[in-house]
This record gives sequence, C-alpha cells and structure tokens, in this order.
Amino acid sequence: MAEGCMMALRYGMVFFNLLFWLGGCGILGVGIWLSVTQGNFATLSSSLPSLSAANLLIAVGTIIMVIGCLGCVGAVKESRPLLLAFFILLLLIFFLEILSIMLFFIYQDEIDHYAQRDLKKGLQLFGTEGNVGLTNAWMIVQTDFRCCGVTNHTDWFEVYNATRVPDSCCLEYSDNCGLDNPGTWWTAPCYERVKDWLNENLVALWIFALCTALTQILGLVFSMTMFCQTVKVETFYA
Repeated sequence: MAEGCMMALRYGMVFFNLLFWLGGCGILGVGIWLSVTQGNFATLSSSLPSLSAANLLIAVGTIIMVIGCLGCVGAVKESRPLLLAFFILLLLIFFLEILSIMLFFIYQDEIDHYAQRDLKKGLQLFGTEGNVGLTNAWMIVQTDFRCCGVTNHTDWFEVYNATRVPDSCCLEYSDNCGLDNPGTWWTAPCYERVKDWLNENLVALWIFALCTALTQILGLVFSMTMFCQTVKVETFYA
C-alpha cells in the first residue's frame, strides 16, 4: 500500500515538475526571442534600464526551469534533500509574491508617484544613442494606447525644448507630424491609459494570479507529502 502510494506520488510529482519545467522553457524562449528581435523591448524606466520585458521573461523562465528540474530529479531519485530544497524555494517565492502584492496595495500612491517621476526622467533618453529599446517602447505604447506623454502631452515639450511631440503621438501618423498643430495629437496621458487597461483586464489578471498560486500550492503539497513518505519508508525499513 505504502509502495503504491509512493509510486503515485512520484509520477504525480514528476508530471507536475515536467510541466513546470516546460513552462519555464517556453517563457525563457519568448524572452530570448524578444531580446534578439526587439532589443530591450518595453524598457521605459531610466533608473532600471535592465528591467525590460525580455530580461524579465528570461529571469523568470530560468528560475522556473531550475526549480522544475530540482523537483523532477528529487522525485525520480526520491531524494529528501532535493525535495526539501524544492519545497523551500517554492515556499520562499510564494511568500515573496504575497508580500509584493501586500506592499503594492499599501504603498500604491507612493508607487504611482515614483513611477510617474521615473517615467518622465526616461523621456529625456528618448531617441538618444544606446536607448533604442526605450525609444521603441514609447513609440509602441503611444501608438497602441492612443496617448501622449506620461501625465500629459506637454511632458514632451521639456524633452525637445519646443512645442512638439514624437510622431507616435499623432492621430494620423506621418513623418514630422509631431511638429504640426496640437489638435492633430493624442492628448490622453499614457500612464492613466495603461492603468485603465489593467483595470479593464483585472479579472483576467486575478485568474492568472489564482492559477499561479494554486499551481505553487499543488507543488508544495506534492513535495512535502513525498518528503514525508520517504521518511516513513526509511523508518519502516530501518
């Protein structure tokens, strides 16, 4: 009976971690593809230039792959140290995620203020040498969200020292359209537009967060149950 239970736990753990590892491979692959084809795509921050969509996906994918591999090897070999290491790492990540969410809601106003200030500093790097990723990111954001600037289209006036905006701010894109009449520009603030988009997709974001949490809890239960079973088996045969 105990042996059958261990077999079921082993196969369940291996299957779970295999999916976990494959998911990490997929995320890592997307991150590498973005890095190669789009440069530092979505690098909007001036103080955190390495915090791009590509780098973030590469980091997350690598961590998931390592943890998945650790759990898979631990399950196959029924290794208590590896199972325990898998459990501790996954538990640590789970608690860090909960802490991050709590801090975000507690300091939401401060985060908003800092983010807007940092994004405005980032505008100064638009179109400059070595900042292709930031430039492309702002062009994509303004075009897709039909907005201009962080809090107002006049944010760009300080960048150019003139009454003009990037061409991506134009209602109808054309070369040097940012020099035309302000009536031909988007005036909605990008920061608020992106926040509105996130609020509109809040249900999907919470479903994703819930599925992630349930997957992590399932991994914690599998690993700790198998760890306890290996201890019982060793004690039984001792």
